[in-house]
Amino acid sequence: MATKTVITCALTGGFDNADKNPALPVSPEQIARSALDAAAAGAAIVHIHVRDPKTTKPSMALELYQETVERIRAVNRHLILNLTTGAGGRFVPGADDPQKPAAGTTLTTPAIRMRHVEKLRPDICTLDCGSMNFGPHVFINTPSHLADMAARAKAVGTKPEIEVFEMGHIELGKKLVADGLIPSPPLFQLCLGISFGAPATPETMLAMRNNLPPGALWSAFGIGRAQFPFVAQTVLYGGHVRVGLEDNLYLSRGTLAPSNAALVEKAVEIIRLIGGDIASAAEARTIFKLGAAA
Repeated sequence: MATKTVITCALTGGFDNADKNPALPVSPEQIARSALDAAAAGAAIVHIHVRDPKTTKPSMALELYQETVERIRAVNRHLILNLTTGAGGRFVPGADDPQKPAAGTTLTTPAIRMRHVEKLRPDICTLDCGSMNFGPHVFINTPSHLADMAARAKAVGTKPEIEVFEMGHIELGKKLVADGLIPSPPLFQLCLGISFGAPATPETMLAMRNNLPPGALWSAFGIGRAQFPFVAQTVLYGGHVRVGLEDNLYLSRGTLAPSNAALVEKAVEIIRLIGGDIASAAEARTIFKLGAAA
């Protein structure tokens, strides 16, 4: 096990699922409050998507990111912020002409996908290292786009969290590190249980962990019912953990989670029950080789 475990809380996500749990935060005020409550419960990092407050659907609006980040920083400047760059990678081929995008496509340029990172300069931003079938659509992250995004993150001092959904994504992450686009030690997030990605099994996690480059930092999560078993599994394998309403809407079988904080509290309990301890935000900055809080 790691000396201390860093907990990331993924607050709301990028799926059209706000109707499935009323606790899912939507507005910048709700997302910021949820982040602060998660931090009080033990999360050192919050992973942030934003949503249109009027429709509850995922959004890429810069002003929503700015308001959310400013609300958090006004209260807690030590909390580590991790902004998604996954938005803008979705492609749905047209039924009659698959070269033309159908409704639901968000595919856009690296510059647009990174504009909130360049403006707000979070400690961490995600970098989804590969393309894949993702539910009913295709999630597109080409090597050239990823190289551009990694270079933009490096220029503003933001550490990429290399999100990997299958083994080949790790190889692409290694290439970006070898090319000097991602500084060492790299930070990987193993994403398990996503439709058509790596399954949420201990064997898969172990294989992916063993394929990381030497000295890599890593965290992992399983979605849905795998969330809490994989908190324990990840800690036992020496990694850090992620929980939150982005990945799982339930506190236990049949019981909706009342908040992100409740999910963090349960993760803290599990980690301590198996003999682990929780890293503060300040300790997480040292563990993940981040700079001091702004």
